Amino acid sequence: MRFDSQSGDLHTPGRVFKAGDIITIDGSSGQVLSGSVPMQQPELSGSFATLMEWADGTRRMQVRTNAETPADAKTARSFGAQGIGLCRTEHMFFDPQRIAIMREMILAVNEKGRREALDKLLPFQRADFIELFEIMSGQPVTIRLLDPPLHEFLPKLPQEIAEVAKAMGVDEETLRQRNESFYEFNPMLGHRGCRLAISHPEITRMQARAIFEAAIEAGKKTGSPVVPEIMVPLVSLNSELEFVKNLIDDVAHDIAKETGAKFKYTIGTMIELPRAAVMADKIAGSAEFFSFGTNDLTQSTFGMSRDDASSYLPEYERKGIIKRDPFVSLDLDGVGELMRIATQKGRSTKPDLKIAICGEHGGDPSSIFFCEELGLDYVSCSPFRVPIARLAAAQAAIRFRK
Repeated sequence: MRFDSQSGDLHTPGRVFKAGDIITIDGSSGQVLSGSVPMQQPELSGSFATLMEWADGTRRMQVRTNAETPADAKTARSFGAQGIGLCRTEHMFFDPQRIAIMREMILAVNEKGRREALDKLLPFQRADFIELFEIMSGQPVTIRLLDPPLHEFLPKLPQEIAEVAKAMGVDEETLRQRNESFYEFNPMLGHRGCRLAISHPEITRMQARAIFEAAIEAGKKTGSPVVPEIMVPLVSLNSELEFVKNLIDDVAHDIAKETGAKFKYTIGTMIELPRAAVMADKIAGSAEFFSFGTNDLTQSTFGMSRDDASSYLPEYERKGIIKRDPFVSLDLDGVGELMRIATQKGRSTKPDLKIAICGEHGGDPSSIFFCEELGLDYVSCSPFRVPIARLAAAQAAIRFRK
């Protein structure tokens, strides 16, 4: 096969495919087939299912999944996931109906305007969590509060700006100027994570209310009590976690008073900044669990952008400067050492502190071996990597028992 990057044509012996033509790739055989070929969902059956049973009987660590959609949650459960280790709530707001309201909230000129928009978002967020809790049916679900910088949700095209301006009843130029005020030179190290919760506590209050109301409702429907695990992102100071924790506790108190319902929940944090790792003993005083966000921990440790590093890291590998891309397999000497420090310090404050990993490294076998060595409680990875993680966790358990 030969691909013409200028025309977009794919040339094969005796046939040329144009841009937009449908092809099917069989990843097992390597065949490239013309047209759309019927497919089926893989099943864990036969000898493979037996192997997975052996693995589950051998491994020490649990295996959860990263999921925020019903489809991903169901897929992960079918592959043997034991809960959700990372639900990224920001992914729930990109639906066309919700993104418009989200933009209204962000671009509002005062807290009253933001609260009005958040009141519209609350039913959507609550319904999302109810569905996830029902699918997981009593299994643990870790929900990360809103994490990315707000500019990611804002309108960029003139048509989008015009639509939002009309919905908000403001002129387009005013909205454009307001839009530009959110620009940041380095947004991934900017106004995001717990910093958003501190600047705009009303966002956290809405999300906490949605979580607790959904937990109560789903518990009634399934008969299995829901104990949500709320994760505060991008913490580097214990005082940041304390501030957000107090917000969440206040909402829980209000809902218990309004409904008369009794419910449990836990609050923890992502360890994704070097300062958080070396100050883990202090942060553990306010956290009930840690989860290593190794995507950002790798970024902040190396000072590399995960999105941009692909342009030069392959050259690093070819020239022997690194053995493997640190965003694919954990850098054990640097990032791994920070994880070791955080684990030891965190458990020096709370010996029974639950600690996990929820970055994409959670599905990488060599990284899973390191997690077993550290004594982490579980790994969390994307749904289709769950079987690999189950097997790797079993192999790691055998190695460290010897």
